[in-house]
Amino acid sequence: MAYRRVLSLILGCALAGSGMAARLPALAPQAVPDGYRRIAQAHQVPPEALYSLALTESSATFPRGERPWPWTINVAGRGYRYPTRLAAWRALQGFMRRTPLKHIDVGVAQVNLGWNGGYFISTWQAFDPYRNLNAAADILRHCWDSHPGSWLAATGCYHHPAGGRPAATYTATVTRKLDQLTLVPASRRPQ
Repeated sequence: MAYRRVLSLILGCALAGSGMAARLPALAPQAVPDGYRRIAQAHQVPPEALYSLALTESSATFPRGERPWPWTINVAGRGYRYPTRLAAWRALQGFMRRTPLKHIDVGVAQVNLGWNGGYFISTWQAFDPYRNLNAAADILRHCWDSHPGSWLAATGCYHHPAGGRPAATYTATVTRKLDQLTLVPASRRPQ
């Protein structure tokens, strides 16, 4: 059951490199997957904001388009992508021996283990796409609650809570990802 849920979240990503991908129907370019919608609704955040954030954090390009990749690690500004959850988890064990946790982001939404590792009971759990997205949605919601008015500004807070240039640069990237979503009417776009 959990396996099917994970596949529904990352359909088009995990299978994109395999022969199975050719037999799957093409996804609409940059449509917000149902898993993101459900998690966003549970946390009362716009699904487009959560999906654009994940695209900004972990996107990879596949034959069927750009999609967030759940088995991604960022260590001190350098990104690494792995073919499986197990491979990513094993790599993380090595990074954790050499690098402070505040310099390590993991998963589909690149949750920082030093600042937000408490969302997970283990590093293995941090790579569960649904748990990772739930943590991200909770952090995003907290950013909104702290400074309501703009979901785009909340994404900047997600990346750099102190604000400033890093948050503004990140917000601009999220905005570009949001602009790529094909199924978001202008009236429904988060502001």
